[in-house]
Amino acid sequence: MTSTATRPTASGPADRPTPVRQPRVISFSHRLSRWDLKLSPYLYISPFFIVFAIVGLFPIGYTAVISFQEWDLVRNSGEFVGFDQYIWILQNPQFWTALRNTFSIFLLSTVPQLILAIFIAAMLDRNIRAKTFWRMGVLLPYVMAPVAVALIFSNMFGDNHGLVNNILTDLGLQPIPWHKDPFWSHVAIATMVNFRWTGYNALILLAAMQAIPRDYYEAATVDGAGAFRQFTSITIPSLRPTLIFVIITSTIGGLQIFDEPRMYDNVGEGGAAQQWLTITLFLYNIGWREWNFGRAAALAWILFLIILVIGLINLAVTRRLVRDEGGRGVVTPRKKGFRR
Repeated sequence: MTSTATRPTASGPADRPTPVRQPRVISFSHRLSRWDLKLSPYLYISPFFIVFAIVGLFPIGYTAVISFQEWDLVRNSGEFVGFDQYIWILQNPQFWTALRNTFSIFLLSTVPQLILAIFIAAMLDRNIRAKTFWRMGVLLPYVMAPVAVALIFSNMFGDNHGLVNNILTDLGLQPIPWHKDPFWSHVAIATMVNFRWTGYNALILLAAMQAIPRDYYEAATVDGAGAFRQFTSITIPSLRPTLIFVIITSTIGGLQIFDEPRMYDNVGEGGAAQQWLTITLFLYNIGWREWNFGRAAALAWILFLIILVIGLINLAVTRRLVRDEGGRGVVTPRKKGFRR
């Protein structure tokens, strides 16, 4: 008779009963707080985009529809004509004259304006007396109405009895035909633009300069760098985002210039020979003098595409010429064979 003995088996962790986890109950208030954390930023910025969609995107889209039609303002309807309005604009010699004048005034105003704004901002950033007075002083031209600025400067640049020509005559120089010569008329209009917008851009650049840590300048002074070297190696690279913003906004404003050429003479049609006819002034004449809103809408879209292209070019050039601020945004390449 054989007896078999039962060996005791050691109970391991796997033999123990697994406790049943109770499902976590999330209260409604906890869910509401999570939704608030995720959705509140979008709710805060939504009013701007709603207003922009109503007063910005809708007119842009509606203008695009009108640009392909022969629009009747009285009946508020139009006949589809395809790209005929665009072809008429591009074949019109006045468009190319207006395009040339616009770029000429844009270059004469934007480039000196930005250089002078950077210089004024650098001077205001130094430790001078009555800082608030000088900062408010450079902003006063921006507060003035553009029509008032245009009327004052158009009288100053008068051909016969203008203040500038009177001074030149007293000095024994020849008077300048401010309203007859295209180049000098562009200089006069660009002077109005520079007078009004230089202080505004200077204050924006000044705010960016004051955000630069002063430790950079102290370290550069210890290393023996002068004021000019600190300005080119610290100030200008740190102003890169602000410079991009100022250049883009100046480009948009310079290519959309209207008030100054409109008020430069009593007629407001860009001169007898279109000496200072700009694209926006040409658009105004087509829309509100000829009552052809289809062509005016087509010209508006052509101007939009021109501004978009020039803005992208300015963005690329600014990023290439101005180095990144303090090395931020520079990604150091990993060594080969190393993995995390």
